[in-house]
Amino acid sequence: MAKLKIRFIDIIYGIAIIVADLVVFIILGVLLMGYDDNYDSSEGEYWSFASMNMNEKIIYICYNVWIVLNIIGFIYIGRKIYIKTKINTT
Repeated sequence: MAKLKIRFIDIIYGIAIIVADLVVFIILGVLLMGYDDNYDSSEGEYWSFASMNMNEKIIYICYNVWIVLNIIGFIYIGRKIYIKTKINTT
């Protein structure tokens, strides 16, 4: 049974990626707060594209794309961990 090697630099890289991911979420969240502050019900339903200006639409789309990229990243990392542990246990 082989041991799974985890290097210190891999831990540092993982923490850096998580921090960068959180920073992007914080920035997009703060930018989306502008929509909440300036929402006017006469322009359309809440969170509809009709009630957003062009910058808010771009930020909203980027936020959703970032969420999809995170899901793909979690699946990729989970798959790598599964394969490494499956190989090490057989």
